[in-house]
Amino acid sequence: MASDLEVLILIPACTGIDNIAEAITVLESNNWDLVFAIPDREPSQASPSEAADAAAGGVVPPPSSSPSSSSPPSSSSASAFCPISPSSRHIVERQPRMINFTVEYRQRSVSLVLEEAHSTVGNIKEILGTQLGVPVSKMQLKGWKNGDVSDSTMLKTLHLPKNNSLYVLTPDIAATASTSNNSALQESLNQNFLLVITHREAQRDYNLNFPGFRTIQEVKRNVSDLTNIPVRHQQWEGWPASASDDSMTLALSGISFPCHHLSVCRRSSPAIAQEPPGEECADVMMISDSEGEDFEDPSEFGMDDSELFGMSSSNCPRSPMMPENSQNDTDALLHFTDEFSSRYGETHPMFFIGSLDAASQEAFYGKARDRKLLAIYLHNDDSVLSNVFCSQLLCADSIVSYLSQNFVTWAWDVTEDANKSKLLTVCSRNFGNVVARTVRTNKTDQFPLLLIVMGKRTSNEVLNVIQGNTTLDELLMKLMGAVEIFTAQQQEDIKDEDEREAREMVKKEQDEAYRLSLEADRKKREEQEKKEAELVRLEQMKKEQEEEKEALRLSLEQGLPPEPDQEAGDICTLRIRTPSGEFLERRFLSTCKLQVLFDFVASKGYPSEEYKLLTTFPRRNVTDLDPGSTLLEAKLFPQETLFLGAKE
Repeated sequence: MASDLEVLILIPACTGIDNIAEAITVLESNNWDLVFAIPDREPSQASPSEAADAAAGGVVPPPSSSPSSSSPPSSSSASAFCPISPSSRHIVERQPRMINFTVEYRQRSVSLVLEEAHSTVGNIKEILGTQLGVPVSKMQLKGWKNGDVSDSTMLKTLHLPKNNSLYVLTPDIAATASTSNNSALQESLNQNFLLVITHREAQRDYNLNFPGFRTIQEVKRNVSDLTNIPVRHQQWEGWPASASDDSMTLALSGISFPCHHLSVCRRSSPAIAQEPPGEECADVMMISDSEGEDFEDPSEFGMDDSELFGMSSSNCPRSPMMPENSQNDTDALLHFTDEFSSRYGETHPMFFIGSLDAASQEAFYGKARDRKLLAIYLHNDDSVLSNVFCSQLLCADSIVSYLSQNFVTWAWDVTEDANKSKLLTVCSRNFGNVVARTVRTNKTDQFPLLLIVMGKRTSNEVLNVIQGNTTLDELLMKLMGAVEIFTAQQQEDIKDEDEREAREMVKKEQDEAYRLSLEADRKKREEQEKKEAELVRLEQMKKEQEEEKEALRLSLEQGLPPEPDQEAGDICTLRIRTPSGEFLERRFLSTCKLQVLFDFVASKGYPSEEYKLLTTFPRRNVTDLDPGSTLLEAKLFPQETLFLGAKE
């Protein structure tokens, strides 16, 4: 069996990858299995294990055909494996590497084979869209070892193993009743699994939460960051038998929900332990996302010290990270972000674009649940640690992801004195003289600095000042420690905020109830006042009508001729019965007009517009007679009894 060192020596010859860091990344992604790390071989090519055995024995077979021969070598005469000599690498004709994909969607499984060099993630989606009948725009392709990737990502940049398992999510497309099993699967993919992982060597337990769509490989990488044990050296206990593929998601791996116990330790290396005495090998320290170690002798791999620290020996000046005396913080930070990306790649923390005051406002002064820590990155190009810190630590996937989830990251370049002075002024205003003095007293070779600041009710507190001479594990642990302190404070703030909002809600409800009560009282009072005003108006109107009637009655009464004496001749005596049962009696001359009778009745409060005069027998309505006729003509002479009735 070939050791890790032998595999590392073979990989450049067999894959054409000359960059050691890239070779290690490819091997890490394939769990240091050379079979999956190299492209497809011709049938006549020997296996990597045979190549490793041959290399271990010091045998390097030459090409079967003479260099002077113009005809290409046949497959039967091909060399046993790729020769190590760089001058002879061009003899090997590389075949395109094909990648196998198994894609699960609801109750369907689709197998795909694509060429690694020229295919993109978008090509996979287009093929799946045709076979599954799902629009590409509504398709989410999950299960990548490197997290979510864009459609334009080339497969060759992902360093995928030979076989891969993916799954498709379509949250915008409702599942039918026949896909209930797949609905349960999607639900399990969104569940959170608590993994209790025991580091047996350190005798320490880690409680890690992972969503169901995370892969076993992602868990192992996170554990590598915590324990400093590379993935290839991890020895696990507790994974179920169904968890045979590191690309499998936790939801499909068969682990217990909601909690599953695992243990890990460092695997011993039999290949290194069995090396014969006296046999020497190059001392190579592996660089990975979980280890911040460097090559002990960079010259062995064609690099000098300046290249290792990211400093070129060329005399060509590079663009400053931030222009001097910039008046606009936004423009300065846009320039900083562009220059940082050009130097260290697009994978880096998302720097807040704006002033430090605006970054503090964004981090500290929202709702308690939305608050974050503030990470202030201070860069100095004059420090030899800057390039190593940025490329190996700050741009590591684990750090980028952790900063993105828990921090608002703001950056500034203090290489120039003018920019440094401006920063010290802003720090003094926001965090007091202690922070400004800390930044001022740090020497150049201690940069870059990462200040972790937590907002409090009365003032802002600096939890940690991380210098550039730290390791990846130390950086991650310090960030996690700061988040732990912040989370405890945030829970108290959330509780206080919830209680305050509850009190404000109760007060608001009480104020609203009081307002509604006042409004109801006001309407009731207005309604009462309106009724009273209407009553007053009606009474006034009634009074006016009565006064008018009384005036009319008096006028009629005064206009009546005097009542004749009993002894006078031609006298008509009339008795009139009122509706109340009383009798009105008066004497009239027989020559009086009926109108005089009507006026008399009206003067007593019974106007002819409302009442009618009726005779008893025969029954006649006297009111309908001509008012100008005399009583004699109306046959009311010499006497008559009448009664009043209300008109209908």
